[in-house]
Amino acid sequence: MLPEAIEAMTAQLKRVGNASSLHAAGRQVRRVVEESRETIAAALGARPSEVVFTSGGTEADNLAIKGLYWARRPRKRVLISSVEHHAALDPAHWLAESQGAEVELLEVDEHGRVHPETLRAAIERDPDDVAMISVMWANNEVGTVQPVHVLAAIAHDHGIPFHTDAVQAVGQLPVSFSGSGADALTLTGHKIGGPMGAGALLLARGLTPVSVQHGGGQERDVRSGTLDAPAIAGLAAAVSTAVREQEALERRLVALRDELIRRVRDAVPDVVLNGDPVDRLPGNAHFSFPGCEGDALLMLLDAKGVECSTGSACSAGVAQPSHVLLAMGADAAAARGSLRFTLGHTSTREDVDRLIEVLPAAVERARRAGLG
Repeated sequence: MLPEAIEAMTAQLKRVGNASSLHAAGRQVRRVVEESRETIAAALGARPSEVVFTSGGTEADNLAIKGLYWARRPRKRVLISSVEHHAALDPAHWLAESQGAEVELLEVDEHGRVHPETLRAAIERDPDDVAMISVMWANNEVGTVQPVHVLAAIAHDHGIPFHTDAVQAVGQLPVSFSGSGADALTLTGHKIGGPMGAGALLLARGLTPVSVQHGGGQERDVRSGTLDAPAIAGLAAAVSTAVREQEALERRLVALRDELIRRVRDAVPDVVLNGDPVDRLPGNAHFSFPGCEGDALLMLLDAKGVECSTGSACSAGVAQPSHVLLAMGADAAAARGSLRFTLGHTSTREDVDRLIEVLPAAVERARRAGLG
C-alpha cells in the first residue's frame, strides 16, 4: 500500500461510528466518506454523486453488468469482449444461464483489441434488443489498451449503456470518467496501492441499475451495506496519489518494462511477446515460452524469489489455457505456456536483474519437464 493510503486508513481505524447514524460519531464518519467521495470524483473526472462505493472490482462489475441488464429488460442481448476478466465474464454467463440473457462475445484481433467495427456490427444486428455493453479499459493479462472512447461513442449512438472495467488502467493510464463517454466504470483499491476489499463503481447520473443486494439503501440505493469508512479513506488517498503521480510513474515503468522485454528476449530467443507491442499498460510484459507449462515455470521462478502470474486456470489439477490468449488466436500450448510480469510503483531495476538471472535455467528445466 502507498504510505498515504496506510496513513488515511489507520487514522480512521481508531474511530467508531456508522456513517448512516445521526449521532456525532456517525456524522464524523459520514464526513470522511463524503470527503473521500469528492476526492475520488475530482481525481477521475466524475461528479461526487456518481461514485458508488463497493467491496472491490468484482462487486462493481457484478453490479454494473447484472444491474444494468435487469434495469433494461425485456432487452436480452449483452455484448461483452471475449478477453474480459472473469469478474465481468462470469456475471454475464450467469445471466445467460439463469436469467435468459443472450450473451455475445465480441471478437478481438491478435493483440486482444476490440475493433470499433466489430462492436458496431454486433449492435446493428438488433440494436433494440441490446441491454448493455461491457469492454475493459485495459487487459489484465496481456496489457492491451482498448479504444474505450470510440466504443462508448458507438454505444451512445444507439442509446445503449456502456460499462468499462478500468481496474488495470487507473493509476497507470490517464483515466477520466466524463471524458471516456462510459456510463459505468469499475475501479479497485489494491491495484493502485490502496487497501484490498475497497473499490467503486462510477455510475453516471440518471442510470439506475437494479440492486444486486438489498438492505439499508446506502449508495444511491443501488449498493446497500454499512460503509467501511477506513477502507474508503484508504481508497481515496490511493486514488488521489496514484492519479497525481501517474504521468511520472508511467514514464518510469515504460522504460523499465521495455528493458525487461529486451532482456527476456535476449535470454530466451524464441519467447513470444503477447499483446500490443506499443499500446499497452506501462507495467505489463506478457510472454509465451514455447515448450513450457506456465504453472511449472511460475513455480520454478517463485522458488527463486520472482513472483509472476499466469492467465491459465487450474481445474481438478489440470491446467487450462488462458481464455484471453485463445481469443487472440493462440493455440492451447502457447496459451498454457504463458506468464505475465507486472511492474508497479515498488518495482526496481534490481527486480528485473533478478528475473534475468534466474529465467534461463528455469525455462530449461520447465522444458525438460515438458507440457505433459
